[in-house]
Formats: sequence, C-alpha cells, structure tokens
Amino acid sequence: MLARLFRTALEHLGLRGFPKVTGKRGIQVWIPLDGTFSFEDTRIWVERLSRAIGQLVPDLVSWEWAKSARGGKARLDFTQNNPIRTLVAPYSPRPAPGAPVSAPITWDELEDPTLLPDGWTIRTLPARVAAVGDLYEPMRTLRQRLPEL
Repeated sequence: MLARLFRTALEHLGLRGFPKVTGKRGIQVWIPLDGTFSFEDTRIWVERLSRAIGQLVPDLVSWEWAKSARGGKARLDFTQNNPIRTLVAPYSPRPAPGAPVSAPITWDELEDPTLLPDGWTIRTLPARVAAVGDLYEPMRTLRQRLPEL
C-alpha cells in the first residue's frame, strides 16, 4: 500500500522511481538523479515526501524507530538516505536462510498479493532476470531533477 503511494507521488511529480524488494522485510524505491543535488538536498527532499505520504494515511504509518513501539504500523524509513547507512544493492544476497536477494521489481508487481520482500533467492533470481531482464538498467542513463515539494 505505502509503496503504491510513493509510485503515485513520483508520477505526480514527474519522476521515475525504481522499486525493489530488500531481500528481508521491505521495499525500497531508488530515484536516479542528475548529480546536481547535494546529499543534504536529497535527504531533506526524501524526508519531506515521506512525511507528506505519511500524513495521508496516519492510521498506517508510525514514525517510531522501534518496531515494538509502532503498534503494527509501518515505518517510512527515510533515514536510510543517510551517509552512515549501508543500503543493499540490487541483486545482492542477504545473510539469511535460503540467501534471499534484493531484487528489482516492477510497479505492477506491487499489486501481486504473493509478492514477498524475500521472495527471490540466489537460486531463483537468475531465472527471473532471464525472464524480465535487468529492471534497473534504465537507471544507468536516466538523469532527473528533484522538483520542489
């Protein structure tokens, strides 16, 4: 649900985002930029967008850091956009049973009720890439500017 709200917001803003499952519990959206924005600019922009989306669905979103304090709500973790964080790169295996992989997905796959953040493994991902191709390939050349929020 929340990732779909990000998709809608990005479309409204004229930006192309690229979702991926993390290989653990979540979904991340990557936005290729043109290199003219500072890290601080992007950090502030992502926080503003996340908070605006969170205000639309306060019954679904918690800003609490501790999972036990969220009361079953999801956290829009804009703090991942931080220099002391390590994001899991696309196609990276995770240190968990079965070696789940951080895998790019299409926005349409968010509608699939069987989609799991750890649904592909190092054994199953090659067949997926053979079937759908590299969903992050367009990020190599796409350069975008962040609009004002």
